Formats: sequence, structure tokens, C-alpha cells
Amino acid sequence: MRLASVVAGGVPHAARVEGDSFILLPYADLRELLAHEDWRERAAAAGEPATGEVRLRPVVPNPPKIICMGRNYAAHVAEGGHELPEAPVLFAKHTASLTGPYDDIPMPAVSEMLDWEVEMAVVIGRAGRAIAKEHALEHVAGYTVSNDLSVRDWQNRTKQWHAGKAWDGLTPLGPWMVTDDELAPGGAGLEVSCEVDGVVMQKGNTDQFIFDVATILADISVFTRLEPGDVILTGTPSGVGNARNPKVFLAPGQTVVTRVEGIGELRNVIVG
Repeated sequence: MRLASVVAGGVPHAARVEGDSFILLPYADLRELLAHEDWRERAAAAGEPATGEVRLRPVVPNPPKIICMGRNYAAHVAEGGHELPEAPVLFAKHTASLTGPYDDIPMPAVSEMLDWEVEMAVVIGRAGRAIAKEHALEHVAGYTVSNDLSVRDWQNRTKQWHAGKAWDGLTPLGPWMVTDDELAPGGAGLEVSCEVDGVVMQKGNTDQFIFDVATILADISVFTRLEPGDVILTGTPSGVGNARNPKVFLAPGQTVVTRVEGIGELRNVIVG
């Protein structure tokens, strides 16, 4: 099943995606749907087909938490000149960081170092704290696509990445969530890629994770309770602009397409 958060006729809804159609569900967004233990049955229930224009929002517009993995592909670690991590490298974003899957991306006025990072993201469907690794995937609702667009000079001003990673409006998320039953456990074996103006910049596979999804969720749940609607980004493969020689960054007018096999793609234009 594919589920989305949309605006149809000016009203926000959770929606089931059926081919090119959206079936509107009686919930304001995907987080509100996931708050119900029987969300799968509710998502599959009859709804009202959308008519007219439908705008896709971030697949979870207001997640309780957005927690992100850094350095989760060995080749990406190597291109940055770092040692392989011994534990998951985590950082957070804010709800204001999110934007829609096809929305324009505003170029930061104070930087010319905007970089791309395609990532598979996990949406939590069941709450839990101190979750055992062997049970962690039971807490997953599904998987989606993200671009962890990063303002590199602000990211690297200090040893804390927060300022360059939690920028308002620089994290497209969507276009929808594919439920966990339609993919391999942990979203394994999926190709992830990023193109800028049709040129492939990144290509990797979720089988290349240093820490798999179950490990990431178990680790996070030690220090914070996972809640339905939480979004977990799982890291990016090699090929980021900051690691190239010479460095390459995004500029207004360019189109960035980020894809995860079996889920979908984001398509965002950088604007001045």
C-alpha cells in the first residue's frame, strides 16, 4: 500500500495512492492515521476519490521526531576522510526542515555550498522504548524517500552539524510511504540514486548500510521513545558534491531528482 499526505480542494488529508488516483481518508495527514493501532485496516478502508488538483505534502508533515543517520555507507565515510563509526552517528532536524516532494528548494541567501544527499527514510508505525534489535522492524510502518540537502559551510563551522542540517525547507520527504509489507525487511536491497540536471551524482544500495534499519531503531530507542509518525533518515551513499575535486554545489535553476527503488522519486528545483 502507498500512503501520502495531501491537500485536495484546499483541505489536508491522508490518502491512499491507487495508480494515478488519490483516495482521501478521514484523517488530516499520515501521522494522524498512524496514531491508531489499526491504521492498516483504516488505510485500506473505503475513501473518497480526490477530484481536481492534489498537492503532495511531506509524507509526514509534522512528525514527532526527525532523527538522521550520518556516515552509514563505507564509501561515503571514505570520501570524507573519516574512520568507520563504531556506533550510529545521529543528528536531528525540525519539522520546519521538511518540504514537499515536488516543492521548490530556496537557495540559502548566506551560502553557496548547498549539497545533495539521497536517503531512504523510515516511518515509525508503532511506539516503543528500549526495543530489542530482533523486534525493531515490527515498529516500522513503511519507507519513503528523502534528500538531506546540506548547507556545508554552516554544517562544518563547528563539530556539531545541526546548523547546516536542520535548515528550514531543505528536506523534501515523500512522495508517499510504501508500507513495510511491500518491501524486503528493513528496506534491504534497494538502489538509491541522485541526479542533478540529469547527471547521476550518487548511486548506492541499502545493502551497503554499515548499520541496518533494525540496528538504528534499536539504538535510537535506548535514549528516546519511538512514536508513530517519527521519521528516521538512514544515511547517504558516496558522491556528494562536497567530497568532489573540485567541489560541486547546487545553484538556482538546477533540478535535483532523488530516487529509491520500489518507493518513488523526489523532484525539486533550486530557486534563488
